[in-house]
Amino acid sequence: MKILVTGGAGYIGSHTVRKLLKKGFEVLIIDNLSRGHIESVPENAVFEKADLLDTEGLAAVFAKHKPDAVIHFAAFAYVGESVENPELYYRNNVTGSFNLINAVRDAGIKKFVFSSTCSIYGNPEKIPISEEQIADPINPYAKTKLFIEHILSDYHTAYGIKYIALRYFNAAGNSDDGLIGESHDPEPHIIPLVLFTALGKREKVNIYGDDYQTPDGTCIRDYIHVNDLADAHVNALEYLNKGCEPEVINLGTGNGYSVKEIIEEARNVTGCIIRADIAGRRAGDPAVLVADNKKAREILGWVPEYDLKKIIETAWNWHKNQKY
Repeated sequence: MKILVTGGAGYIGSHTVRKLLKKGFEVLIIDNLSRGHIESVPENAVFEKADLLDTEGLAAVFAKHKPDAVIHFAAFAYVGESVENPELYYRNNVTGSFNLINAVRDAGIKKFVFSSTCSIYGNPEKIPISEEQIADPINPYAKTKLFIEHILSDYHTAYGIKYIALRYFNAAGNSDDGLIGESHDPEPHIIPLVLFTALGKREKVNIYGDDYQTPDGTCIRDYIHVNDLADAHVNALEYLNKGCEPEVINLGTGNGYSVKEIIEEARNVTGCIIRADIAGRRAGDPAVLVADNKKAREILGWVPEYDLKKIIETAWNWHKNQKY
């Protein structure tokens, strides 16, 4: 079975490609390399440099390789950037995905796994967050992801495309062998920023607010290892192979950790002094975001394996060997 993976040179995409290959799938990667890394593409995967905004090029890739299913990662994913430049996000994320989904329909492909986000819940009413909570995104990035979910729902009704939309919580960690890892420019995520501080690449890490209604006053998030995320995509694909109906599924561990807990665990893992200063709150940061992952466990048979210590250990193993 041949799987087309868009954004397969990116962070989560490249880890999922490895899992697919290990499971015996053929893998075709599409990536325009604007934010992906060609060095993350394994030799036993087929790679096509292509842009989802290029409909003719996209059609040519489908005609040439004839994939059986699609896993769609390719997207811009910086919340702040999406607020500053929504046009970029609506064009790249929504128009690109629309072109891809049309190519899937035209090729007669019926299996589609979509990389969505927990950001679509906005400021949730209840914790832990279940899939039944109302989607109320508060930034353009999250709005693009929800819009794509709507497109998939309508295309299922009209054209029979079956899909799984996976709403991630906070992806973190790197491959166990240290060969591929999280590399963004700029880097927005707390664990790499903390480790950059341990390495001396940064003077300090900022804690944005310590007056939230949480045990230590800092925001709490659900951190999930990238390999656990990759496993969930493979499970979702296998679920669709059984002829099952579309689903929207949260991916999180169900455990929350505060910013201060992240920093302290990083100090323990690295053995380094990590300076952390309190800064003002950022607009739109909810106090707590933790997943209810019951649906993922029951429908996909998915159980996350990595705890916070292992997440930070794998991240440290990769970052400390990079030439910054």
